[in-house]
Amino acid sequence: MLITPGKLLATIDSPEDLRKLDSSQLPQVCNELRQFIIDNVSVYGGHFGASLGVVELSVALHYVFNTPDDQLVWDVGHQAYGHKILTGRRDNFHSNRTYGGLSGFPKRKESVYDAFGVGHSSTSISAALGMAVASALEKNFERQHIAIIGDGAMTAGMAFEGMNHAGATDSNLLIILNDNCMAIDPNVGALKEYLTDITTSQTYNKFRDEVWNLLGKMSNFGKSAQEIVSKVETVMKTAILRQSNLFESLGLRYFGPIDGNDISHLTEVLKDLKSIPGPKLLHCLTVKGKGYGPAEKDQTKWHAPGVFDKITGEIKKKIYDTPQAPKYQDVFGNTIVELAKTNPKIVGVTPAMPSGSSLNIMMEAIPDRAFDVGIAEQHAVTFSAGMATRGDIVFCNIYSTFMQRSYDQVIHDVCIQELPVIFCLDRAGLVGADGPTHHGVYDIAFMRCIPNMVVASPMNEQELRNMMYTAQLDSFQSGTHAFTIRYPRGTGVMPQWKTPFEEIKIGKGRLIRKGSDVAILSFGPLGNFAQQACELLEKQGISVGLYDMRFAKPLDEALLHEIFSSFDKVVTLEDGCLQGGFGSAVIEFMTDNAYSSQVKRLGIPDFIVEHGEPHELYQECGLDTPGIVNSVKELISAKAIRPAFY
Repeated sequence: MLITPGKLLATIDSPEDLRKLDSSQLPQVCNELRQFIIDNVSVYGGHFGASLGVVELSVALHYVFNTPDDQLVWDVGHQAYGHKILTGRRDNFHSNRTYGGLSGFPKRKESVYDAFGVGHSSTSISAALGMAVASALEKNFERQHIAIIGDGAMTAGMAFEGMNHAGATDSNLLIILNDNCMAIDPNVGALKEYLTDITTSQTYNKFRDEVWNLLGKMSNFGKSAQEIVSKVETVMKTAILRQSNLFESLGLRYFGPIDGNDISHLTEVLKDLKSIPGPKLLHCLTVKGKGYGPAEKDQTKWHAPGVFDKITGEIKKKIYDTPQAPKYQDVFGNTIVELAKTNPKIVGVTPAMPSGSSLNIMMEAIPDRAFDVGIAEQHAVTFSAGMATRGDIVFCNIYSTFMQRSYDQVIHDVCIQELPVIFCLDRAGLVGADGPTHHGVYDIAFMRCIPNMVVASPMNEQELRNMMYTAQLDSFQSGTHAFTIRYPRGTGVMPQWKTPFEEIKIGKGRLIRKGSDVAILSFGPLGNFAQQACELLEKQGISVGLYDMRFAKPLDEALLHEIFSSFDKVVTLEDGCLQGGFGSAVIEFMTDNAYSSQVKRLGIPDFIVEHGEPHELYQECGLDTPGIVNSVKELISAKAIRPAFY
């Protein structure tokens, strides 16, 4: 089902077409663009509220600036649907986030209009500043460089690092602060309160409008007049707001706040800012979900709602006849509450993902012991380390892909100091439609090489509960190790998941089924595919032993000695990168102990896996049930040459 664009939108195949329109036609373009996004996402799914909120901003930027020569950098990128539609991808937009289709985020190799690939937050200012400095080195002082960053992304340290550098330059950089008080969940912290003070100060806003008009009138009288107005404006901002303007203090000319959903005023302001040199920031107030009532009312729910009925607002959920397994994130959320009710030392920490990680369950049940620290993964880890020094049992829940941003803190602030912080890495493995910026495929390799670190992955929901239970016991907390528990996005395999807690011995694997021809050593949830593969192989006369190793560090060496003493053909299986991962750990053990079995490692190959449904991506990597069956049969038929590692 292809969505038909509106009359004007149908004529816009590039920003050049948009710039041919009269400014009086822009409101209609915005209406048609917003409706096109609603129509497409309602049928095909995807991110929703963020893009609706910046429809006017998307149109105004491409109308005023000479893209793609002028560089637009969209922070995070899930608000860039309008940008994509206006830049030649309208007729293919239905393929957004599907296997082989458009990426859900800006991507350099997808379009010349995507100046910078994004997915993680708070990179836009640094990237745009780098572009601005590079343009200056090329003696190109006309090119504009615009970073569009949300107020949620402003809470990350990298945004402040970029602003700190930008303010000390004369770079041709415009930062647009898209202020809607939301990330996925409502924003938290002092910055949110500061921005609220600015936006609600009636005295300042009245003065700001008057100064803005004066600046526009006096700009024609030369540089000295502009400098006078600038000084007066800065002094008055400080006096009226009773504090120094944060952005001005960093050396950025501050303009705003303005209505970011008013296309007429927005285009005029952007035209004015083009002629003002140096680094500057425009503060735009927008409404996440703008133009679609249900999305405006419940912005968290409509961040990425999936398929829905655009008339009734009903989000379509598949109905099952039998009980279904829960999402792993919900198992975490309910289990931490269950544990915290009996252990008063337990606290939960997340960097701006309370609903995504289901820590919001604890925030509602035990609000004084659950902390959302904003989009600040580095801070989240060191904050957790600080709490651990005082004896708190900290469950720090971070998506695997975002844990990459706090790697130094894990080493320096947790493991070197021998603090038993528990890292629950949600979205481990291949996450699906969000694609390569969000796949959690490197954590096994980068966590297992750190001293004082345990690395575990549950095969099912029961194992997740038991690992969490084990990590908070005195027997572990009195030690010197941190504990990484990684688990996938999506549903598990156990409808009856709430089982009694059992302690798991650290570094202890388990035998799932006996076999004689080949041994499969699985780490994590792919063991469920391996179980199915074993059953299929048994019907073909191949006897496979299956071992759920549970721990990539420490390995169950007793079990490995037993396996390598019994099998000359071994397959390792993991949903992480092959380089340095679980399979590599097994081969290291085999070599160190002078075994010479043939080992075939199955995991994420050494290339960037794109977006698509998880089952499509696991099939591409040979990690689904048929892929495992084929790999075992290839190993069985391979000529026995020792050693043979591949």
